[in-house]
Formats: sequence, C-alpha cells, structure tokens
Amino acid sequence: MDHKNSYSASYAAAGVDITAGYKAVELMKKHVARTRNEGCLDDVGGFGGCFGLNLAGMEEPVLVSGTDGCGTKVKLAILMDQHDTIGIDAVAMCVNDIICVGAKPLFFLDYIACGKNVPEKIAQIVSGVAEGCVQSGAALIGGETAEHPGLMPEEDYDLAGFAVGIVDKKKVIDNTRMAAGDVVIALPSTGIHSNGFSLCRKVFDIDNNNPELYIPREELSGKTIAQALLTPTKIYVKPVLALLEQVDVKGISHITGGGFYENIPRSIPDGLGAKIDKSKVKVLPIFDVIAKWGNIPERDMYNTYNMGVGMSIVVPAEQEEKAIAVLKDNGIEAYTIGTIVESEEKVILE
Repeated sequence: MDHKNSYSASYAAAGVDITAGYKAVELMKKHVARTRNEGCLDDVGGFGGCFGLNLAGMEEPVLVSGTDGCGTKVKLAILMDQHDTIGIDAVAMCVNDIICVGAKPLFFLDYIACGKNVPEKIAQIVSGVAEGCVQSGAALIGGETAEHPGLMPEEDYDLAGFAVGIVDKKKVIDNTRMAAGDVVIALPSTGIHSNGFSLCRKVFDIDNNNPELYIPREELSGKTIAQALLTPTKIYVKPVLALLEQVDVKGISHITGGGFYENIPRSIPDGLGAKIDKSKVKVLPIFDVIAKWGNIPERDMYNTYNMGVGMSIVVPAEQEEKAIAVLKDNGIEAYTIGTIVESEEKVILE
C-alpha cells in the first residue's frame, strides 16, 4: 500500500504520527507472515481480516471466541524494555480459554494502545503475538495500533487480543458426562503466566523499579525475579488437541486469575467437586518467593495464582495413564493431582 502522500503536520503536532503507524505495519509484516494458515485470504493492512472456513468433516460447526489481555504484566515488560514476549501472553490468554471447550483456534486479532507509536517497539510486540499464533496454529489476520497522546505516558502501552476457534457441536466439552471417580490431571505452567501481577507489583515494589528485581537468585535457578515474572504464558493448544483425539476428556479449566478456587469450579457440574491433593501440586519456586516476600497465606496464593498448574483436565480413571502418556508425547509433563467426588463444594484442597 502506497502512503507517500499521507501525512498531517497538524495531527503530528497534536501527538499522533500517522507515518509511524505505516512504518510499524511494514516492520510487522514479516512476523505476521509466519502465522499464515490455510484459511488466510489476504494480507494485513486492509479494513477487515478475511478468513476462509474449511468445514469438511463437521456436522454442526460451532465458532468459539475469546478475548483477553495481559493485565499489568505489561508494566514489567515496559520497565525491562523487553517487548518481544508479552504478545505470547496475549495470545495464550485467549487460545487457552477457547481450547477449554475443545475448539481449535483459527485466527487472532490484536489491539495495542500506546502513548507514542515507536514503530520498532510495536514490531517487537507484534513479533511476540506472531510467536503465540504460531504456537497455537492461529493466523494473525489483523489488528489495531492506537496512539493515545495525553491519555497515556509516551513509554506506556497496553495489549489485548481476540481469538476465534471452531469445534463440531457434538465434540464441545460441556462437563455433562463428568462423574465421581474421574481424575484431575495437571498441566504444568511456566510461571505466574498473566495473572496476579497487581499483587506482585505490590510485593516486589515493581512500580518503583526495585533493584532487587534484577539480582540473580539461587532459589530461581539463577534467574532474576524480573525474568521469572516475565516468562511467557504456556500455550496448551496443540497438546490438548492431540489429547482430544485419543482420550475422553470430560472437562478443562484454564487456571488464570482467581487460581484454583475460581477456575477449577468453572468446569465442574453441580453436585460434584474436584478433590485436590496439595501435596501433589508441583509448586514452582517463584510462588514460594512471592509468598515469602509478601507474607501471603497459602489460601490466598491458591486463590490468586496457578501455583504451577496452568491447566487442569478431567478424564476417566481408566484413561489416566493414557492421557498422561499422550501429553508427554506432545511435550507436556502432566501428572495427577486429584479426583472428582460427590460434593456441594466445587473444589476441595487438602
């Protein structure tokens, strides 16, 4: 697209440089190209992103959508001046949600709001979005970068996204077949993912760029607290899709904000509960650091963070070993943390 005649000195004087937007789009195109799949019909830059649906083999196709952001994790990315992974988080938060009903992601759109459009920074952010799309099999078919002078400080930005997936209606995971005796399998997280950062900011004094954030720590295997916190969210799409092909999955929970207590119940029907053995949960070191530094009770930790379990999956007891093996073959070291029992409480931690 030719933008050589598009420039407004008056708009630039007001704080919006439309030529920076054009440059950002050009810089991000190589990243977007990595995400193209069989549904893509056009290149980025048009008014709408077009996607062709292949419905072969589907009796009643159902579109599943999800939208989310990265919360205040972007604050740490800004402080560290590291912008190439936060996009993975934006994608993960959306596609990990829609896989919970069994949907295969098709495409993704991003939205970046910034105080000042620095094309190279925007391209870095989008490179992370593209990486998340590659990991999940979704095409990045469009997006928006909005410059907000006066509304946001120049160095600040926020990032959100929107994903659409597809599943045959008969394969939608709706928990109606879950029964007492089923087992709960944990899929390990990479860290705190994208939730609970407001508490982390308070615990570690992140807003004041606490120097302690950047000291390598033995308890974090030599990583700094900042590095541990900024670790991208794990994307579970491809391993879970492989699992759905071979195992009777009865429920999936993406463990996000609210931790175990808020998210596990979302996939459990009334009259049943997930009885979780806390001694089996492989808590990551970063959560021990957060609890110690902030003097945070264990109950609050499990009601805020994923504690090392980014996703939980319910399968029949007789398919427990097979499920764990399939996930292992797809790069996930899954393990059992509990069982489904008859209960008025949706989650019981013991």
